[in-house]
Amino acid sequence: MPDFLYHMQVYIRSGGIVMLPILGVSFILWVLIFNRVLFLRRLYSKNISRAAAGQMVQKNQWPAARDQGANAFLVRAFLSRRSQDPVLDQNILDEAVIHVNASLDRYLSIIGVLSSVAPLMGLLGTVVGMMQTFEVITLFGTGNSRAMASGISVALVTTQTGLMISIPGLYMSGWLNQRTMNLKHRISSTGIYLKRFLQPDTRGRS
Repeated sequence: MPDFLYHMQVYIRSGGIVMLPILGVSFILWVLIFNRVLFLRRLYSKNISRAAAGQMVQKNQWPAARDQGANAFLVRAFLSRRSQDPVLDQNILDEAVIHVNASLDRYLSIIGVLSSVAPLMGLLGTVVGMMQTFEVITLFGTGNSRAMASGISVALVTTQTGLMISIPGLYMSGWLNQRTMNLKHRISSTGIYLKRFLQPDTRGRS
């Protein structure tokens, strides 16, 4: 582990000052990715059935604390706004569906932006590194290979780091968007199903 940390320090230093914002983008990006992965995992697991959700809406019963799935999330969002007026409650249910779907989109756009920004910051490091190299050539010609290597190292390391952050980030962004879209369809479908328990003339039927 000490050897690994030492090599990481050498690698970061070889990338120059541009490595700091690149690593900052990477840190924020993966914090948000893990946040969304855990959130979506919770909504997919321990999910109650539509029939159970309908019975809870019918009886005005809140889901148990252990129920963390998407249907339970929707039922909680609806019951917290419920008016007990069947006609108004249908609009409130639509609003709850919109609210839940909006919460699924949280941070996804930021993840996409950060994944796209990382290679651009790597390109900035490339420009900085090449400028350093040209300065060395201007002052010392091509004879000082050690000084030239420093600028080339900045250019290559920052470009490599930006791509290493961007590629898995873009993959995770697409994966999260797909999973979110699937959940949105489920929640919207459940919202339509639950409306049958809010009809004045069908209230109390299964």
